[in-house]
Amino acid sequence: MYEFIRKILFKLDAETSHELTLDLLGAAQRLGLIKLFAPKVTSKPVELLGLTFPNPVGLAAGLDKNGDYIDALGNLGFGFIEIGTITPRPQPGNPQPRLFRLPEHQAIINRMGFNNKGVDHLVEQVKKSKYKGVLGINIGKNFDTAVEDADNDYKICLEKVYAHADYVTVNISSPNTPGLRNLQFGDSLKSLLSTLKTTQNRLAEEQGKYVPILVKIAPDMDQDETKMVASALLESGMDGVIATNTTLEREAVAGHKHAEEAGGLSGRPVQEGSTRVINWLKAELDGKMPIIGVGGIIDGASAAEKSKAGADLVQVYSGFIYRGPKLISEANDAIAAIKA
Repeated sequence: MYEFIRKILFKLDAETSHELTLDLLGAAQRLGLIKLFAPKVTSKPVELLGLTFPNPVGLAAGLDKNGDYIDALGNLGFGFIEIGTITPRPQPGNPQPRLFRLPEHQAIINRMGFNNKGVDHLVEQVKKSKYKGVLGINIGKNFDTAVEDADNDYKICLEKVYAHADYVTVNISSPNTPGLRNLQFGDSLKSLLSTLKTTQNRLAEEQGKYVPILVKIAPDMDQDETKMVASALLESGMDGVIATNTTLEREAVAGHKHAEEAGGLSGRPVQEGSTRVINWLKAELDGKMPIIGVGGIIDGASAAEKSKAGADLVQVYSGFIYRGPKLISEANDAIAAIKA
């Protein structure tokens, strides 16, 4: 069914198709028809971060930026879902067009620019949701907030989502907000992580609930840079790392009509780079911090590859766009097979 629907949706421009797909899923949820789209996913619980994940395959942030479709997505069989990226204030994002499909490469280029309705809207949507599974909330900074003032944006978001999240992801690796990736290094990173940890400790004491914080990093780092980031995460007491975000590299799609579009490339072309970073992280972290692997998971084999490299859980995004819900069960079964 999904393949038939996808053929129709892919005749539309990418962003219109994205919005229509979510609207259709929302309608299916309201009409009680969502199970028609959901594959049978075998329960393979994973205990991590003080949470129980029904299976190791999650939805990456970016699909449901505002938390408007939590219940529908939560009924498709994912082991967990992550919403956002959200910012303190609503913002429109970058000018359109800003989303491009590269079907020959099972890839997507986006320069959305954290378009979202603001953290207050997302919190209200989470409150309305009936979803009982593991929910991650991905936070970022507004585009017009100076990098040197970014700590406060992340603090605002963390304070507002803390009571409503099972874990929080700190997005410092999107290539579509000017200066954001500078937060991955040096004093900027140390300052941000210190602010987050102090805020987390205070909120945990006030609310009697410890919510893990994970940091999402880019694939465009060399081994030494990855080691430095891993070291900073450990020293600051962060709870986990998500590897990786989209890439700025274009070698794998050279010659495609959209290859030179600005933005982050996701899907199959980022598979190798993401897995390489996971391998480096595994060696550096040595089991001291969980890793969620994301980037280029388009079938069971690529999901299993992430697990073998050191990912404790995986997330899908572009592969889900191209393959549909059946990718969830396929990835889950492949990971289970290598752990049997």
